[in-house]
Amino acid sequence: MTQSDNLHRFVLERTNVRGELAHLDASWRGLLERHDYPGPVRDLLGQAVVAARLLAATVKVDGSLTLQLQGEGPVTLLVVQAEAGGAVRGLAHWRGEVPAADFARQVGEGRLAITIDPGGERDRYQGIVPLEGQRSLARALEDYFARSEQLATRLWLAADGERAAGLLLQALPGEAPDPDAWDRAVHLGATVTDAELLDLPPLEMLRRLFHEEDVRVFDPDPVSFRCRCSRERIAEVLRGLGREEIQGLLAEEGVVETHCEFCNQRYAFDAVDVEALFTGVEQPEVPRTRH
Repeated sequence: MTQSDNLHRFVLERTNVRGELAHLDASWRGLLERHDYPGPVRDLLGQAVVAARLLAATVKVDGSLTLQLQGEGPVTLLVVQAEAGGAVRGLAHWRGEVPAADFARQVGEGRLAITIDPGGERDRYQGIVPLEGQRSLARALEDYFARSEQLATRLWLAADGERAAGLLLQALPGEAPDPDAWDRAVHLGATVTDAELLDLPPLEMLRRLFHEEDVRVFDPDPVSFRCRCSRERIAEVLRGLGREEIQGLLAEEGVVETHCEFCNQRYAFDAVDVEALFTGVEQPEVPRTRH
């Protein structure tokens, strides 16, 4: 059993096939400590978290990649974010009983969106594809790549209450020096089991899968659970709502309280805190809206 939080990039030498193998152990358990998810929701969220980490490594952004799934089934929302430095965070919303190991019934009709924020002043990019009865999250992501990126991609994802892991293979564009390499790699990748993904050390698993290939493995990148929320960020959000609305909440509840959905951290602002929020701060004009 492996106990690691890392992502290994690799290539099959003299082919156009590249790959990534990610394991989340302590980082995945750290995320779970903050929420009480039913088993099927937990496992689907774990697959999404490791998938986001794999996909973020393929685009090599300085900012972040966000994977969002919205469905009309029992699982109504999954949001996962992977940052350039290896940090991941995620959350899930659900209603009622969620069936196990049946992605199509878990999410129903809906959509899958990938948003890439390259950081700095550069524009964000978003691709959206419909969910149309795919049998797994991995197959839905492969469909996304086929439709939005026109890039041959295969994924294998697994998660339980202790670990989340995933394998990604991609065929790089351009003329293939070995025209059979992609089909061969996909055939070998398809033999991997969930237990092998979750339990085998990365290098051992790559040797088992591609023992007849010349595999070059690069130094691993770390993965960690980290939420970007802070009291300062929450304070900025409250300021944006305006003094009148915040003081109204304070009068009703005695304290203004909010929770971060990603890490479940509680932030409370009493009367002194609220006054400090707006002292010396010019109040923005809040436009009136009709509902």
